[in-house]
Amino acid sequence: MDREQLIRAFDFTGQTVVVSGGTGVLGGEIACALAACGAQLAILHRNPERGRALLERLGADAPRAALVCADVTKAEEVRRAAAEVKEQFGAVHALVNAAGGNAPEATTRPEGGFFDLPAEALRYVLDLNLVGTILCCQEFGRAMAEAGGGAILNLSSMAAFRPLTRIPAYSAAKAGVSNFTRWLAVHLAQEYSPRIRVNALAPGFFLTEQNRFLLQDRRTGEWTPRGRAILAHTPMNRLGAAEDLVGAALWLLSPAAAFVTGVVVPVDGGFSAYSGV
Repeated sequence: MDREQLIRAFDFTGQTVVVSGGTGVLGGEIACALAACGAQLAILHRNPERGRALLERLGADAPRAALVCADVTKAEEVRRAAAEVKEQFGAVHALVNAAGGNAPEATTRPEGGFFDLPAEALRYVLDLNLVGTILCCQEFGRAMAEAGGGAILNLSSMAAFRPLTRIPAYSAAKAGVSNFTRWLAVHLAQEYSPRIRVNALAPGFFLTEQNRFLLQDRRTGEWTPRGRAILAHTPMNRLGAAEDLVGAALWLLSPAAAFVTGVVVPVDGGFSAYSGV
């Protein structure tokens, strides 16, 4: 690959990328990076206020982005979103499934352990992370199958590699995302086109509004015992910043990763490599 090919590999001009959860911390950072590389964006979201904030952040790139309101856990809404994206942009070249997260109600704590976790909260976390990913892959992957090419990037988690204490539903859901990523990579390549690639990123520990209550004391801002334990087991001795995902995301979505499919790439500061000794 010569210099010009390298430059073109990360030029997404003329390509439409759908980003679910694009108004979140991690999804938003990936969306902004793709826009900076010339991509047209269809941002699936549930919060119009956050959607408007993302458009403001995109600045000069905002005219190439469209906000599409959809709950990824509901098949009919994802189907309607896919039709809307097709009408506005035509072909879909890539999909980033960044919608996900945990819920305090699905988190164990001393005053309410595993046996008391409500089924509704568990289902919410499983639906948001796993079912939502599958539904988006069905609707937007269908267009890629018809076109004979495309790239799908799912967001798994370090919790899929090593189940984390206190968050059983989230760990199980992200393990499902990793497994599904590998399954779908094989299925689409064998049944439709080897030019459709499916991969995932497994972020380590990033401070977001969804996990802040577990990692920082709300009153003092100091690290909780869990936060300190995470830092002690992360060789780079810090939490991830959203921009730390960008390089790996662009690589997996680009032609530079043309022979890469069915992998789950850790972006974790060395957490998965450290045995604790």
